[in-house]
Amino acid sequence: MIRHLLDIDDLTHSELDEILELAVLPVAELNRPLEGKGIAAIFTKASARTRNSTEMGVVQLGGHPVYITGEEIGMDDRESVEDVTHTMACYHAGICARVHGHEVLERMRAVNKVPVVNLLSDQAHPLQAIADVLTIKAEFGSLEGRVVTYVGEANNVSRSLALAVGFQGGEIRLVCPPEKGMTELDRDRLGAAGVVAMETDRVAEAVPGSDVIYSDTWVSMGFSGDRDAQVRSFEGYQVDESMLSLAPDAIFLHCLPAHRGEEASDGALDGPQSRIWQQAANRLNAVRGTLGWIHR
Repeated sequence: MIRHLLDIDDLTHSELDEILELAVLPVAELNRPLEGKGIAAIFTKASARTRNSTEMGVVQLGGHPVYITGEEIGMDDRESVEDVTHTMACYHAGICARVHGHEVLERMRAVNKVPVVNLLSDQAHPLQAIADVLTIKAEFGSLEGRVVTYVGEANNVSRSLALAVGFQGGEIRLVCPPEKGMTELDRDRLGAAGVVAMETDRVAEAVPGSDVIYSDTWVSMGFSGDRDAQVRSFEGYQVDESMLSLAPDAIFLHCLPAHRGEEASDGALDGPQSRIWQQAANRLNAVRGTLGWIHR
């Protein structure tokens, strides 16, 4: 059976556990399952953490990553997504893709020739969520009963995070302006996976009692609207020292890159509650655990 990972709910709870267990194993214990094999790393959106963690994760598993830009293959321009997928399957043991539209990944998966892993789409960011869970588990030992509060716009990061936290027995809270919250489709998706998120527009209602405070940029790569208006709509939602003081025992996470002084202050990003660099390091562990699980 070919295994694909487009979002966390492609996994069972036990499969997520297996990935997390593999992710923390020493590299030598993973037995180089990609020895002599290639992995196509397709990037139609550029990235620092995703490219570096993907390439090094493949290398540590014994494989050879091939970085491919969107311009090189021209999906649905030079040739269809399906034809690109068939071509990559001629040379590679798997495809890891960072794309704009989630439907591109769904079309790749439907070809079902080699495993497809979502490195980011407009709908999901599963490897980020796995890295987040690894960071939280390293801090607290378990997510069971822990409260993770996401401050910011409901987006691909928060969707995958909510699924991963819920699968691990944690509670997810989302605090944001009302017009920036989850859609009914989001709620249905979480509900189908057995996850219920608390939603509020009041920081003082969500942050106290939290074990983790999580932020993401308010203006994502490729945002086409009025940037200034987008930033203004989040006035009062910056994670700073004052907000973190409402949950003094919480750790602060941010998936990066951060727009310092917008969604988070320097004091939050660099302060004693921050675990953003451990979180960034865990992106490598997340890739290695996921590909190790898929190809074992």
